[in-house]
Amino acid sequence: MKIPSFPAIALAAVALLTAATGNRQVTQNEKSPSADTSVAIGGTHITIEYNAPSARGREVEGGLIPNARIYRMGADAATTMTTDKDIMLGDLKVPAGVHTLYLEAAGGGASWQLVVNNQTKQWGTVYNKDQDLGRTTMKVTKLDSPVETFKIALTAKELAVEWGHSKATVPIKAK
Repeated sequence: MKIPSFPAIALAAVALLTAATGNRQVTQNEKSPSADTSVAIGGTHITIEYNAPSARGREVEGGLIPNARIYRMGADAATTMTTDKDIMLGDLKVPAGVHTLYLEAAGGGASWQLVVNNQTKQWGTVYNKDQDLGRTTMKVTKLDSPVETFKIALTAKELAVEWGHSKATVPIKAK
């Protein structure tokens, strides 16, 4: 029996880690690498997969995250959330399954809406409002130090997005 080489094992491990659910197109982009975050709340498992762009000297608020327009919430393929049971994101009931996530900033970035969409497997810039499941308000706070690389984090209590001088959160609950 031939034993796989270390590079072959490492490559297989990376492929498994970057394709956590298989519900999203995985791209190899050095400037916006694949990322994911997961949480288990009771018996409910939630995973978000995205590509994480960096600001690289560009304006984030009002620039990369435009005001009054849909932002794809990452880079490359649409950001995907997979949940195996119904959840609540803020005041929005999200059924079990695969959904894509978008942001819409308003009021000069002072308030953000998290948009949950039912269209899947599309590129991030392809947005169909008719496929929206719904929207929920995110609480936006200003950060003292800028965050260079876009980050989404899940905890047992919230979904958080950090980039530039902003952190936006929305409560999360298992149903």
